[in-house]
Order: sequence, then C-alpha cells, then structure tokens
Amino acid sequence: MFAIFRREMSNYFTSPLAYVFLAVFYFFSGLFFHYVLYLGTTDITYVFSNLFIVLILIIPLLTMRLLSEEKKQKTDQLLLTSPVSLTGLVMGKFLAALCMYAIALSVTVVYAVIIAGYAAPQWMVVVGNIFGAFILGAALISIGLFVSALTESQMVAAIGSFAVMMLILMIDNVAGMFSSTAVASVISSLSFLSRYNDMTTGILSVSSVLFFVSAVAIFNFLTVRVLEKRRWS
Repeated sequence: MFAIFRREMSNYFTSPLAYVFLAVFYFFSGLFFHYVLYLGTTDITYVFSNLFIVLILIIPLLTMRLLSEEKKQKTDQLLLTSPVSLTGLVMGKFLAALCMYAIALSVTVVYAVIIAGYAAPQWMVVVGNIFGAFILGAALISIGLFVSALTESQMVAAIGSFAVMMLILMIDNVAGMFSSTAVASVISSLSFLSRYNDMTTGILSVSSVLFFVSAVAIFNFLTVRVLEKRRWS
C-alpha cells in the first residue's frame, strides 16, 4: 500500500496536475477569505460553505487518472497480479489523493491564524469546519476513484465524477420534488450538502461524521470489487 502511495504522490508532482489543483484551490479559498477580511469578521464559515462547489469542480482532477490511466496504459494487469492486495492498491491511491487534498486544505489553518491576529475566533467552529471539509473531501475522492475504475479514459472519468457530484449537490432539490414526506425524508438523508452545512455552522454530529466515513468505506469497497472482477475476467 505504501509503495502505491509513494508512487502516486510522485506522479502528482511530476505532472502539472498537482500544481493546477493547488492553484485553483488556493485561488478560490483565498478569494473567499479576502471577502471575510473585507467584512471585518472573525467568522470564516463563509470560506468553507463556499468550498463545496469548488471541490465538486476540482476533486475530479485528483481522481480522474488514478485507475483509468492504469487501464489505458495496460499497467493495471501488472498491479492486479502483483503481491499487493486489491484493498492495499485502492487504499494507496485513495490516501495519495487524500494527502494532496489535505495539503490544499492546510491553507485554511493559515487563514485562522491570520484571523486570530485581529481577534480571537471561535476555535471549535474553526476546527469543526476544517474537519468537515476534510471528511467531505475524503468522501468525494472515494467517489471519483470509483468512477475512475470504470473507464480507461481520464476525460470520461473526470466528467463522470463531476456528473455524480452534481447529482449529490442536487439531492435536496430532488427531495423537494416529492409530495410524500417519507420519500422526501429518505432522499434528504442522503444529502451531502445539508450535513456539510451543519458542520460549517459548528454542528458536528456523530451521524454526519458516520455518514461521510460510510461513504468513503462503501465507494472504496465498490472500487475493490470492480478491480476484483477485472482480475478474474
């Protein structure tokens, strides 16, 4: 697993991908933080609440080549027949993408320190925001990795991941289309956005954390199953 992790981290920084991802993330998060400074407030919730849309746009950049490129270059056969377990293979690639995301997200700690230079922020809210953004990113990365396992085209993987994440964004709107309260409630319970918005306001519930952790586990499990099917086909 760690060999896969090191390989993927090296691949990120030997291509423009990591730098494009970091540049876009820093640009938009910096733009949102500039607005917070303009308002003269210590509440950086605005930065995190707006990051959801940004993540939907840029997470596919991190995940589109993780498995699709292996299939296109025919190197997937070497990986599938190597001593590394499929779970180790998937986790190595997942953790590499998650590490890249954590590097990008770490800039928000700098924002909090800058705010603290003016007045004491609500540190529990800040920590909750950063943690919420981290596990949201982890869930979206696992979805992108799963989509990447389904195709050999990076472009298809990127577009497919973006489409799935847009559907996730629209879950609350879809729920509103049903007159049945029970059906709407079930669909709403799958909403990433509402759970993440709760975290950005300082509400860090166990159910929301378990929801995102479960999403990571389910999609990584499905990715392993896709690779397992490919191994025996």
